[in-house]
Amino acid sequence: MNRTRERWASRTSFILAAIGSAVGLGNAWRFPGLAAKHGGGAFLFAYFVLLLAVGAPILMAEVAVGRRTRHGAAGAMRGIHPRAEGIGWAETANAFIVSVYYAVIFAWVILMTVFSYRFAAMTGDGEAAAGVFQSITRSTGTTAGFTPISVPVLIALLVAWILIYCSIRNGTNSMGKVVKVTVFFPVVALAILAVRSLFLPGAWAGVKAFFIPDFRAFLDLGLWIDAVGQVFYSLSVMMAVMFAYGSLLDDGANVAADALIITVSDFAVSLLAGVVLFSTLYGTGMTAADLTGSGVRTAFLVYPTAIVHLSGSGVLNALFAALFYLSLCTLAIDSAFSMVEGVAVSLSDRFLWDKRRTTFFVTLAAAVLSLLYIGGSGEALVDLTDHYLNALNLIFVGFLETAAIGWFFPTRYILWEVNRNTGRAKMPRWWFLTSLKVLAPLLLLLFFGWNLTGLIRSGGIWGGESGYSLAANLLFGWSLPVLMLFACLFFPYFVRRFGRAEPSLSNRIAEDND
Repeated sequence: MNRTRERWASRTSFILAAIGSAVGLGNAWRFPGLAAKHGGGAFLFAYFVLLLAVGAPILMAEVAVGRRTRHGAAGAMRGIHPRAEGIGWAETANAFIVSVYYAVIFAWVILMTVFSYRFAAMTGDGEAAAGVFQSITRSTGTTAGFTPISVPVLIALLVAWILIYCSIRNGTNSMGKVVKVTVFFPVVALAILAVRSLFLPGAWAGVKAFFIPDFRAFLDLGLWIDAVGQVFYSLSVMMAVMFAYGSLLDDGANVAADALIITVSDFAVSLLAGVVLFSTLYGTGMTAADLTGSGVRTAFLVYPTAIVHLSGSGVLNALFAALFYLSLCTLAIDSAFSMVEGVAVSLSDRFLWDKRRTTFFVTLAAAVLSLLYIGGSGEALVDLTDHYLNALNLIFVGFLETAAIGWFFPTRYILWEVNRNTGRAKMPRWWFLTSLKVLAPLLLLLFFGWNLTGLIRSGGIWGGESGYSLAANLLFGWSLPVLMLFACLFFPYFVRRFGRAEPSLSNRIAEDND
């Protein structure tokens, strides 16, 4: 069955949408926090190396396979091999999970933007500033006990989901219009904040701490594991997004060049955000030790403490706070709607459902589930879910995807698709094949084993020292890899038995090359 498929209106629309998905909240707060955790420049170097060695080739492969098959993640992976379809469903499950709690973070950012005026009366009072987030959300910071839902959070969450749905309800047409604003604004806002923070006393000590590595950190395997997890999370690979975006590309698109632009833009915004966070903290009397690997705590607890020390003017500090959180809003919306789009495309393609109706029901389902995260324990549950997703799901799916592409399909055909319209500046064969066949599968399998072993040794509890209970770990942590395995092993059989799906796509990628 052939269906008319929407396409991006222009190359610019695709690049901006992909950059919007890749450049998200993880760049603005999680990246600086991990840099502080792992010796500043050491994490920067590890991230850059893995971004080029693993991230860029995988990004190119996902976009190229999506374009060639004209399917979302599930159908695209089925195009690699019929038995690889489950990997696509696991990626779709990952995207759905992230969209659920990411919308809650988006709601928190909206609230912090609205309530930024409170910082005007807190000049020099870091303790009061750090308490703004807890007072609005009624956050306890732990998973223990039950606390009532905060009405402002509920309203903000509703606003967040309305914005997400409106951004994708008309497919590429509405997405293309949104990203023309949301991609550029946070860059301008962060640049303004960077200029201000660099003139603070002690700011350049922060820049030095951010860029100069602690060489001892390179021996810590945790550094490389966090770096590869950040690469996947930041580039939106292993989450069905880039397959979906690639499937909407025109045949004349230059996949290699576009993917490189996306990768460089992602790294550049991460650097800019790192400069803002480090220079602001050091310039207001704090240090890298005050940052945390938890992006949520960095943005909502640590940064407000620094904001009220930016100047002696409360009004000016409040304006800087509003600018910062408004920039986070524009970062959040692109990444949030891209994940919902990735899920909707996978389902509508594979079951031949109406795309617009599928988008609505996916949004509704994710919105209902996101209510689990808006109680007093929401902050801790988001932190818990985010950790398991990055430590287990993304890394294991990354291993499966690269192993499938590298070893169960002639990878040269995908490289041909990547380089089809590149001219002279092609993706090198040695780089692409080495990454997908050797480097990525081996590293990811090692990292997954290391993380899994660590969790088992801790009794299956992560964050116990922070008050994260075993029950919370089971419900909001260990349930994620179980869902991923279910998607890999059983959902493809369900699709074949009950779904109204298209025939196998096994030979579609290679057919023009034989």
